Amino acid sequence: MSNEQWAGYASRQPRSPVQRIPLAESDREGHELCDITQHEIVALQTRFNLADAHTHQHQSPTQRQIVARLPHLWYAAEETTQIELEKKFIKNFFDLHGQPTALGLGRTMLFYAASIAMLCAGMYFKRQGLSVSLVDPCFDNLHDILRNLQVPLIPLREEWLHGEDQVRANLETAATGDVICLVDPNNPTGFTLLKHGRRGFEQLIEFCKANDKILMLDLCFASFALMDPTFGRFDLYEMLEGSGVSYVAIEDTGKTWPLQDAKCALLTVSGDLHSAVYNIHTSILLNVSPFILNMLSEYLVDSAVDQFASVRDLLRENRNFLRAQLAQCPALEYCDPVLETSVSWLRVRDPKLNAAEVQRRALSQNVYVLPGTYFHWSRHSVGERYIRIALAREPAIFRAAVLNLRNSVDG
Repeated sequence: MSNEQWAGYASRQPRSPVQRIPLAESDREGHELCDITQHEIVALQTRFNLADAHTHQHQSPTQRQIVARLPHLWYAAEETTQIELEKKFIKNFFDLHGQPTALGLGRTMLFYAASIAMLCAGMYFKRQGLSVSLVDPCFDNLHDILRNLQVPLIPLREEWLHGEDQVRANLETAATGDVICLVDPNNPTGFTLLKHGRRGFEQLIEFCKANDKILMLDLCFASFALMDPTFGRFDLYEMLEGSGVSYVAIEDTGKTWPLQDAKCALLTVSGDLHSAVYNIHTSILLNVSPFILNMLSEYLVDSAVDQFASVRDLLRENRNFLRAQLAQCPALEYCDPVLETSVSWLRVRDPKLNAAEVQRRALSQNVYVLPGTYFHWSRHSVGERYIRIALAREPAIFRAAVLNLRNSVDG
C-alpha cells in the first residue's frame, strides 16, 4: 500500500443517517475503505494485525484438551437433539455470567454472529418506525446496520454517562430516540455503567421506563467484567424484568475465546417484544450449528473452572507491555479504561499526527491499527485523535508489533 493511498483523511462533515462520507483511504487494489470491517479485512494481510478484536491467541492447556476431543463432540452432537444442545449452551452461558433470571425466561434466541442479532433487532425497529439514540463512540457496524436499514439515528455521547449523579438528567436532555442503545462495556473505550455500581443501570432503566423508551444493550464485552474482581456482574435481567421496561439485550461468545470465529450470539428481549422479534428471528435462520453449540459449551465450562484465567492472564500480559512501552512514547498515550477489555484505546498526543498518519506509519512497519475516526460515528474529528489496539494476540507477536508501532511514531 503506497504512501499516496494513505495520505491523510479528507476533510469531513457529519454523516447524514443515509449517506456515508467519502474517505481517502483505499486497499491494495485501490478500493475505497468505508468502515472498520474493511480495514480489518486489509489488516488480515499484514504480519502484525492489531486491528480486529477477534481472538487470535493460541489454546490454553485445558483448551487443547477440548480440541483433542472435537471428533467426540462432533459425533455427540449428531446423537443429541437441537433443543437439548441449545438449552445446555444457554444454561452454561448464563450460569457462567451469573444471570439466573435470563435463564428462566425462555426468551433467548440464538444467532451465529452478534451482527446478525443486531440486524434482527434493527429490522424490528424499522418495522415499528422507531428512531435510535446510539452511543458515540461505538464499533461502527452498529451504526452501519441501522443506517442501512434506514433507521433514524441520534448521537448519544458516552461522556454524558460518566458522572454518577448526572446519568438520568443527561438522558432526559439528550436521549430523544425511541430506542436507547448502549454498548456496555463499550468498545473501544472500556467505559461501563458498572462504574456507578447498580445505580448506573438503575438510572438508565428508570429513564427508559418513565419515558416509554426501548432499552437496547450490547453486552458482547460483558465477559471482561467477570474477569475484573472490582466489577463482576449482578443479575441485570432481574433488574430489567422487575422494572417492566421494554428491552433488547445482545450477548456473545465471539470476543472471549480463541475459537477461529466459531461463535454464538444470544438475543434476549422483554415479554412485550418477544413475539414480534421471534417472528423476525425465524425469518433469518433456523438454528446455530449443533456442533458449534456443543463445542462452545465445553469452553464455557472450562472458563467456569479456571475463572477465565486462560483469557485474563494473556490480556493482562499484553496490556501491561503496551502500557510500559507507551509510558516512554511521546506520540501516543494509553487511555486508562474504566473496565479492561480485549482492546486498548490510545490517544494521539503529538499535535503533528492524527490517527490516519499513525496508521500509515505503523503500516510501514507491517503493523495494522485502527483509526478512531469510525468509532466516533457522529463526530469524526474527535476520533482522529485516537487509535484502537487489539490485545488478544500471542504475546511474542504482540510485543514485536508494539515495538514496531512505537518505532514508527518515534522516528
